[in-house]
Amino acid sequence: MASGLLLGGAIAALVTAAVPAHNPSGGFVDPPPDKIVINVATVNGSGCPAGTAAVAVSEDNTAFTVTYSDYLAKVGGNSDPTAFRKNCQLNLVVHVPSGFTYAIASADYRGFASLQSGASAVQRASYYFQGSSQTAFKTHNFSGAYNDNWQATDTTDWAQLVWAPCGVQRNFNINTEIRVNAGSSSPSKVSFMTMDSTDGDISTVYHMAWQQCPVK
Repeated sequence: MASGLLLGGAIAALVTAAVPAHNPSGGFVDPPPDKIVINVATVNGSGCPAGTAAVAVSEDNTAFTVTYSDYLAKVGGNSDPTAFRKNCQLNLVVHVPSGFTYAIASADYRGFASLQSGASAVQRASYYFQGSSQTAFKTHNFSGAYNDNWQATDTTDWAQLVWAPCGVQRNFNINTEIRVNAGSSSPSKVSFMTMDSTDGDISTVYHMAWQQCPVK
C-alpha cells in the first residue's frame, strides 16, 4: 500500500501475525514462516468518509495501520439527527501461505467519550468472511456521566473463532460502530464518543490466531 494513502488522523488499527494460536489438540500453532500479505480492498462508512481515513501497510506486508480523523458520534445541542451513529468497514484481502488459515483472536479498541448524566454509548464490532453466514459480534456499553478515555477488548474463545476457509480466497471484513443515546440527559447538552486521539498514542490492535488446514 503506497505511503501516499496517508490522509491524516490519530487512531491506529494494527493487524499482526505475531501471536501463536492455541491448538485444541493441546499444542500451539505458530504463525507460518512464509510471508503473509495483507491488502486493503476498501475502507468506507460514515465514520471514515473519503479524505478522513488513511491506510498504510507495513514494509514486510504482514500488518496494516488505519488512522481516522472524523470518527465521532454525538447527540444533543445542534447535533445532526443522523450523527448519533457512525461506522467504518474494512474489507481486507489476506494472502496466507498454503496449508494455513487464520482468525481474529482478540482486539483492543480505544477512544474518548464525553457522556452527560443519563446518556449512554455503545461500541460494537463484527468480523466475517465474504460469502460466509458466520459472523462474530462483540458489544461494549458505556454510561454517563462519563468524561474520559475508554478502552474495550474483544476476546474470542477458541471454539468460537471464525476461521478463514481453507484453500479458498475470501475477503475478511471488520465492521466497527459507535452509537450515542441521549437517554434522559438534557437535549441542550452534547454527548459524544470518538474512535480517535489527539496525541496519536491510542491504537486498536487485532491479533491473528493460526491453524493448519487439514491435509486432503
